[in-house]
Amino acid sequence: MLCVVSGMTDVLSRRLPIPRAEARPGGLRRFARRRSTIAFLFAVPLLAVVLGLIVYPGLYAIYLSLLNKTQTRFVGLANYRFLFGRETFWMVVEQSAIFAGTAVLFKALIGIVTAHLVNNLPGKGQRKWRGMLLVPWVIPLSLSTLGWLWLLDPTYSAFNWFFAQIGAPQIPWLSAPAWARLSTILVNVWYGSPFFLIMYLAALKSVPEQLYEAASIDGANAWQKFIHITLPMMRNIIAITVLFSLIVTFANYDIVRVLTGGGPRDSTHVFATWAFQLGIASGDIPLGAAVSLFMFPILGISAIFILRGVRRRGREI
Repeated sequence: MLCVVSGMTDVLSRRLPIPRAEARPGGLRRFARRRSTIAFLFAVPLLAVVLGLIVYPGLYAIYLSLLNKTQTRFVGLANYRFLFGRETFWMVVEQSAIFAGTAVLFKALIGIVTAHLVNNLPGKGQRKWRGMLLVPWVIPLSLSTLGWLWLLDPTYSAFNWFFAQIGAPQIPWLSAPAWARLSTILVNVWYGSPFFLIMYLAALKSVPEQLYEAASIDGANAWQKFIHITLPMMRNIIAITVLFSLIVTFANYDIVRVLTGGGPRDSTHVFATWAFQLGIASGDIPLGAAVSLFMFPILGISAIFILRGVRRRGREI
């Protein structure tokens, strides 16, 4: 019996092929199969765009800022020392801070209030209001600013015509420094508020309704729900939108250029418009490059503090 079994085993072993271990793929194939490698390959086009349109121009601007006006001699930090000694430069710094800080603050406040109002509307009416309120953000900024220029023009202002009809005094919207600054901030708030609206509305949609129901059972009013539920749930999106809007507002060019051109008496210049005036209009490109580079440390420090808070809150969650 044992002989028969052993014979059958020998026959089967000769007929059935013994499975072999599959050959391990080569190093290049293993590298290509990694998820991190695939993600990197998909990111290569974006990295090329960033390097070509942001990193290289930034490094070249630093190089230009270290040259003299004719770009024939290396002068080191002479352009920066010259700017620090000019009163106009510090006025531009002050105006840029006022312009960006005030505009972002009012855009955030208007955005969160409007988002709450739209969020409480019925579904059909909500879609209509969302579409209408997004119109200022959809229109090209230069075109909409030109429309505001016609409304605020010192000679043919539509607002001043209305004031004249009701016997009110006319306002020098673009000819007095204080009113000109207010006008540029007003146009920026009008243009940028819809961005905050749509971002905050999306954040409100993600807040669980059970939290509000539990708060209502505990006797919380609308203000207490907003302070203790809505704001904590929206802190990260508020921080990100404020940071993004701060960067865009600091670098704003269209509104000031079209509306006031930096006047009157350079009182409405921001970094972008003054850098253009010095570098392109006046022909001193190294000095204009030096002015434009002052935005980077300001925005960099702001980004570090805001993103650090977002990361810390992310760990807590």
